[in-house]
Amino acid sequence: MTTLQDLVLDDKEYVELLRKLISVSETVQNAPGLGLIPQENLVSDFVLTELKPFTGSELSVERVEFVAGRGNVIIKYAPPSAASDKTLALVGAHMDVVPANPEGWERDPFTLTVEGDKLYGRGTTDCLGHVALLTLLFRELAKHNVQTKTQIVCVLIASEENSEIEGVGVETLMESGKIDFLKNGPVFWVDCSDSQPCIGTAGAITWTLKATGKLFHSGLPNLGINGLELAMDAMTKIQEYFYKEFGPVDKEKEYNYSCPSTMKPTRIESSVNGLNQIPPWAKVAGDVRLSPFYDMKEMIAKMTAFVDDLNANITSLEGNRGPVSKYTLPDENRKGKLELVFDKSYYEGIACSLDSIGYKALHSAISEVLGEAKPFSISGR
Repeated sequence: MTTLQDLVLDDKEYVELLRKLISVSETVQNAPGLGLIPQENLVSDFVLTELKPFTGSELSVERVEFVAGRGNVIIKYAPPSAASDKTLALVGAHMDVVPANPEGWERDPFTLTVEGDKLYGRGTTDCLGHVALLTLLFRELAKHNVQTKTQIVCVLIASEENSEIEGVGVETLMESGKIDFLKNGPVFWVDCSDSQPCIGTAGAITWTLKATGKLFHSGLPNLGINGLELAMDAMTKIQEYFYKEFGPVDKEKEYNYSCPSTMKPTRIESSVNGLNQIPPWAKVAGDVRLSPFYDMKEMIAKMTAFVDDLNANITSLEGNRGPVSKYTLPDENRKGKLELVFDKSYYEGIACSLDSIGYKALHSAISEVLGEAKPFSISGR
């Protein structure tokens, strides 16, 4: 009887399946703002075709669509030996890709190029290569009738690279109840180009800070309120407060995070005015990467309340930019205003249980194959 340890995946078959997937990678680029809306079914068509000869009582394949042409795929392997209430789930391999501009590539990004043991093409590591790997794994499980103690499940997802269009991917799968079985055992998120176990990620949320002042001639700055200066002074205080409340914690070292929680500006814009005019407003936008050892909702509440306090005491920001740079005009009963808005959607951070059977198995397997395991955590995704 074939065991899991006996399975051998054929690298030539892997390359040929990946070649098919990358042949449609141009049509699964995900950037709606650029007019690129992926059709993930073009990828999953190859998956379904590869697995069709082996589907039956033990191997089932279901494409779940919430938006036409953009299905997710649930693959289940449940031999008679597997407990009906236990699963091992492989989730996260996605069928969309980030855009690729051929002008910036030395090779055609939408065709698989094989040079020695190196593979080139959009999706080789993120994430069509994972899709091909998992497809062949489930094919071999069914082909050799491998008996396992738990059901092995795979969820190939749509719309991972961009969330502009809602109601397509894994979030909607969760809401529908279609993947409630994930609660029955360890879950491995298979979307990593590293060969070491990733055991933690940071939460992520975007924000916008708008500073409103008053337009006036720059020769009389004392009669205006400089929106740019207000935004910069406010941003300094906001960051100081953030790092006071959400600074580094010891757990981050245990999980080998490369950096702690951060809140930083990544983009700025302001009113269109002459260089001889005081800008009436400015917007600063950026993101927060929050350690999973903090609560996202608590962070939002605290930072929002802090900016409310700044608004109530706007003069506390004065005094850093010369004698006439003020954020209040008492004679006009006017003062500058700050508005901090967090995006409604965000990702929560994750810290895997270091005592879980899933983590211990992964650590052991990587140690056996590579000689040692070096778990790490990241703040980007």
